[in-house]
Amino acid sequence: MFKSIHFESKGRATTNASKPEVLEKLSKIVGGENILIEPEKVEPYGADAVKEKFPPEAVLFPETAEEVSEILKLANEEIFPVTARGGGVGYTGGAVPVDGGIVIGTDRMNKIIEISEENLYAICQPGITTFELQQEVEKFGLIFPPDPASYKDSFIGGNIAENAGGMRTPKYGNTKMSVLGLEVVTATGEIIRTGGKTVKNVVGFDLTGLMCGSEGMLGIITEATLKLLPMPEATATVRASFKSMEEACEVLTKFTPEGLLPMAMEVIDRNSIGAIEKNYAFGFSPETEALLLVSVDGEKSQVECESKLIEKILQDNGGFDILRSRSKEDENKLWDARRAISPSLMKYNNLKINEDVVVPRSKVPELIRRVEEIGKKHSTFVANFGHAGDGNIHVNFMCDRHDPESLNNARKAVKETFELSVKLGGTISGEHGIGYVKSQYLDIAIDRSTLEIMKSIKKVFDPNGILNPGKMFV
Repeated sequence: MFKSIHFESKGRATTNASKPEVLEKLSKIVGGENILIEPEKVEPYGADAVKEKFPPEAVLFPETAEEVSEILKLANEEIFPVTARGGGVGYTGGAVPVDGGIVIGTDRMNKIIEISEENLYAICQPGITTFELQQEVEKFGLIFPPDPASYKDSFIGGNIAENAGGMRTPKYGNTKMSVLGLEVVTATGEIIRTGGKTVKNVVGFDLTGLMCGSEGMLGIITEATLKLLPMPEATATVRASFKSMEEACEVLTKFTPEGLLPMAMEVIDRNSIGAIEKNYAFGFSPETEALLLVSVDGEKSQVECESKLIEKILQDNGGFDILRSRSKEDENKLWDARRAISPSLMKYNNLKINEDVVVPRSKVPELIRRVEEIGKKHSTFVANFGHAGDGNIHVNFMCDRHDPESLNNARKAVKETFELSVKLGGTISGEHGIGYVKSQYLDIAIDRSTLEIMKSIKKVFDPNGILNPGKMFV
């Protein structure tokens, strides 16, 4: 329906959304104070963490599902693109209006409707951040397990649409594992409800699961019913240094035989360590080639026992400078190194291409070794860190955005890394999604027949192709 355009701050695509009569109707739906059309005001809504800019023609801030429904019905009548946007912190352009049209911002849909201690669920709107929800449910002695690194900025609606992960995924799973039900406005404007308030629900097709990870291409989430869990009595983290990345990653398979299921297992390579040492001077030993952080949660006595066992496993398998948290303050300090990586990497160059490949956990050592070889082959600096506990490694290729050769080398490295991940039994994205950034690589991970079924599902939900065009299938 729409022709995708790719540019960096070169202007705005124009569609029927820019017609004065259409803008007037849109203004009436949400109220004049809740629509932006001035170029300088809409520009921030045309990019995400990738930093490519695709400014929309208007940005709307509806407050109800009914208003979202009216907008989408008008979009089908007039035929113009609509892109839903939460916090705008994604890495694949999922919330970026590449084909112009309008952006629906969910900022005003930010209420927590209900928290049920008895039934362990929360009902909220999509515009609340993960952090805000976590803070509220903790007042009731509960937790909402998903914890993407962007949890203070990313919205619940976006996390569901991208099926976001995070550090607690090894034990608690991706966001979809905590979604019981949804209210969704389909691309054609129907308001539907999927799932419900119960953990068990096998009535009809699993439309809730279908919406999780659909990247805003099938509908716009306007309400979510989320599963909560009792807050663990205690948590603890153990951090160890290793003399090689391979040695650190090989420890990952040593916990299961001991009956351990850590909440988080994060690995950091030497290049990432070098960056954070230069910026923050943590004082790591010169022999430190890799760091491994392992966290557990549960009853206090259980956590004490398990954290001691983890210390022993790390020490028996080459770990040194081992530190175990004794308090929440200690634990936060141990995690400071992990949190410091992303901003610190920019010391290596002005563009960070952050890919989130995933492989079976036992294949992580081989993945990292061969990715380093790929980086050297294409003269591209690479730093690896991430969620080793679920095989999800953030591969960061550093390059010069102003140098065509540097960019081309990095893109070659990205493609080979994707191919490698699939050969190792994994895939090209564990939590960031596809968007427009990875769309050209989708056939590496998914066969043609499966892709055609996905396109057919998109056509059923969105016959006019108005919802988030230019993503995934291009």
